[in-house]
Amino acid sequence: MRPPTLKITPEEYKDLSTKLTPKPTVLKNCIWAFFVGGLICAIGQVIINLFVAGGLNQTQASTAATALLIFLGALLTGLGVYDEIGKYAGAGSIVPVTGFANSIVSPALEFKREGYVMGVGARLFTVAGPVLVYGIATSIVVGIIYYFLH
Repeated sequence: MRPPTLKITPEEYKDLSTKLTPKPTVLKNCIWAFFVGGLICAIGQVIINLFVAGGLNQTQASTAATALLIFLGALLTGLGVYDEIGKYAGAGSIVPVTGFANSIVSPALEFKREGYVMGVGARLFTVAGPVLVYGIATSIVVGIIYYFLH
């Protein structure tokens, strides 16, 4: 025996959906994004300062800190921690370089069961591929312009 169907008008449906839709918390989300993104960047600056204190020059320290932050972002993604941070931080966890590491590692982990070549290898560059292609193409164009201007 089928349960009776409820008939509601489009206006009633609209009123109900408006009432039950969660209210956006834009201000709270912006504050969280600002503080978490700032915290990630502050940690990066502390790492740079530690590398400089260890004897590296500013350029070497910045490069080493970037590599370390990418590693930490990938590691925290693999451990499932970075996604939890992202739930609260939103764009604050996406914008720094750690967010780029997260966007590369996440699809690779998701498709791991499809194998290392067709799963991890193919999905690893889902996000990174276009970024790398654009970056390489832009660097070639800038290099050509620089060559002709100097």
